[in-house]
Amino acid sequence: MHADESLLEIKHAVLYEVAKLAFEGELEEKRDDIAKKLIPGPRANFRCCIYKEREIIRQRVRLAEGKGVEAENDDNIMQVIYSACADCPISSYTVTENCQNCLGKACINSCRFGAIEAGRHRSHIDPGKCKECGQCAKACPYNAIAHLQRPCKFSCPVDAITYDEEGICKIDSEKCIRCGQCMHACPFGAIGTKSYITHVIEALKSDKKVYAMAAPATEGQFGKDITMNSWKKAMKEVGFDDFIEVGLGGDMTAAYEAEEWAEAYKEGKKMTTSCCPAFVNMIDKHFPELKDNVSTTVSPMCAVSRWIKSQNPDAVTVFIGPCVAKKSEAMEHGIEGNADFVLSYSEIEAIMKAKDVELQPEENTYQEASIYGKKFAGSGGVTAAVLQSLKESEDEIDATVCRADGAAECKKALLFMKAGRLKEDFIEGMACEGGCVNGPSSNQKPNVARKNRNAMLAEADKRDIHENLKNYDMDAFSMHRS
Repeated sequence: MHADESLLEIKHAVLYEVAKLAFEGELEEKRDDIAKKLIPGPRANFRCCIYKEREIIRQRVRLAEGKGVEAENDDNIMQVIYSACADCPISSYTVTENCQNCLGKACINSCRFGAIEAGRHRSHIDPGKCKECGQCAKACPYNAIAHLQRPCKFSCPVDAITYDEEGICKIDSEKCIRCGQCMHACPFGAIGTKSYITHVIEALKSDKKVYAMAAPATEGQFGKDITMNSWKKAMKEVGFDDFIEVGLGGDMTAAYEAEEWAEAYKEGKKMTTSCCPAFVNMIDKHFPELKDNVSTTVSPMCAVSRWIKSQNPDAVTVFIGPCVAKKSEAMEHGIEGNADFVLSYSEIEAIMKAKDVELQPEENTYQEASIYGKKFAGSGGVTAAVLQSLKESEDEIDATVCRADGAAECKKALLFMKAGRLKEDFIEGMACEGGCVNGPSSNQKPNVARKNRNAMLAEADKRDIHENLKNYDMDAFSMHRS
């Protein structure tokens, strides 16, 4: 799911203005000018008036600086912009023009909460009294009462979204798994995430060594000619000291998770993967009794970050990818040595634009990962890599794996595990359908990205996982989450 183009334009424009001013050292002085610059008036572009539009821009500026919106300043990276959410329909049940204003008043008689009253031309539902039980819709002989499912709530896989008395979306931080599905489901652009572009820019302007790390899902997101070589060159032009593909971390994670799987299989213990932070959040918040079943191996992002910091302890590591939950992993999970900051593709593009840098076609010759590490980005990729690692170490096991593709499948698999009815030995959990390649901040439509990606992966050499890892000092850092 992707936001409509006009919403993306607004988001990108704000990120660019913030990035440009941050590089120029003028953000503090000119922050308040951004809203007027983007919304000059006198006519409104997408809301009722320029004042509401400017307020939305101001809140997006706050998010771009890594701050919470003023009315929702909690620790959750997911934030609701109240001034944008206010335009969404308040009641989920509404009386349509099909209402015949009949004498029987079946709708009124069916409501136990006194939420429906007769009107001159049709009945009316008071959203303040409506409990959304749906009895009125069932009772109406003309099917005149429609159930409007608000996109944000409908998209949330863990029922973390409710509404206050004004009908404004509320995200329960204790339930939210930070998957980002609500953000791109909202047609009003009212849900966003905190960004850390200003933090990254300050690091780039400092004397620190700053490293960019791109998710395996990156290949194919910007066309088949934009390779990891393209990224390496562009990131150095922006000011990063170096660039590493996180597929290397996929190899690292696969090798160590394979050891856990082998041991657990011998003990008859069922386990889950740990590389998808939204899946890990789902377990932490909704299935806490299964925490001991989660692999203790760090994610590929953390593995590469720790490898970099084992060589340079003062290094600043920045992960780039399509995943919103990775921000949660870096900022909320408290894992030592993990990435310092996480940027979405739109956020790194704003930084590149501010530095007048563009991704250019380059030969597909830069490769840090095996093909198995690169395929971590797709559903089933983690399983394939772990099983391959077991094969290479001659420790193969006759294990079965539940490949939970998407948050709904993850939830279903975990319910079976909790009930002791999971048939498979392990669960590979990916909160996004199709895997990270279809993350909420992906840059390309899934079918196009998949075609580009397959063409690029076909050009990769066929090195084995353990063969590849011999090139790196794996004893210099720990691969465990604690």
